[in-house]
Amino acid sequence: MRFLLVPLLLVAQLSAQEVLFEGNVLDSKTKEPIPYVNLSFLNTLKGTSTDEKGHFYIDIPKTFLENKVHISSLGYKDTIITAKNLYASKIFKLVEKSFELDEVVVSKSLGDSYVLNPISSYSLTGGFASSATPWVLALYFPNIGSQAKVIENVTVFMQKNPKFNDHSSKFRIRIYDVDPITKAPNKDLVRKSLVLESELDKDYVSLDLSSLNIKIPKEGVYIGLEWLFISNNWFRNVSKHPITKKQIVEDRFAPTFSGVYVKNQNYRAMVYGMGKWTDFTVKSKNGSENFVPAISLKIKKSN
Repeated sequence: MRFLLVPLLLVAQLSAQEVLFEGNVLDSKTKEPIPYVNLSFLNTLKGTSTDEKGHFYIDIPKTFLENKVHISSLGYKDTIITAKNLYASKIFKLVEKSFELDEVVVSKSLGDSYVLNPISSYSLTGGFASSATPWVLALYFPNIGSQAKVIENVTVFMQKNPKFNDHSSKFRIRIYDVDPITKAPNKDLVRKSLVLESELDKDYVSLDLSSLNIKIPKEGVYIGLEWLFISNNWFRNVSKHPITKKQIVEDRFAPTFSGVYVKNQNYRAMVYGMGKWTDFTVKSKNGSENFVPAISLKIKKSN
């Protein structure tokens, strides 16, 4: 079982004529290129990301130039711009929020810990893949008890995809607090660009966050998995239409995140795409479990 994340919006009729939509995203103050910025055409099934040098490119129907583009990146204010203006200028400058990005340390060992949502390989039953436009898939972890807690480690389980043959793929981890009204992810708690590599022969990636002393808010925390639509994550998926039997060729982007059924109804999954958060709810056959991304959170109590 694999869930493909696509927008819950109507798709406009596409024109056969296409144009190359490309350019660069820069920091408005430093004029330096910004890597891994996600761009999504609103009300469509198209999107892309900037590469390590802040450059983006994608073939789009010419009619898409009348649409708006949602631009999003960690550490910068979300922005919506007319595609026609971006197509003409080739350059867009994002306004930075009031913090800087630093380096991270990747842990090679899970170790013994107090783990929220512990997962074994036997419980993995499916996965989450992405196509068409970049997404953030987030899982909510409640904060139970009155004692203060900090995050030590995040472990993300991956699913092998036989159609993706590169040795590794990249994704970004986001850590959010909780909006007190909507209960959706709100502000980033980590002011670091946590871009990780998922290796083809490993079924998990573990990230050591102990040095950051990330305190879990009273309302809990969301751990987000952000797809990056960059060239080394791309692969082509070829299938047959179930009714017409015609060949379907689709662009897809690694990685595929594993999923698991959990009985704890507190573990809420949400998806961020094109500027808004949406609930992702899949129940088991008997309705007693939720299907969520396979993420474990190692925490410790603090004074």
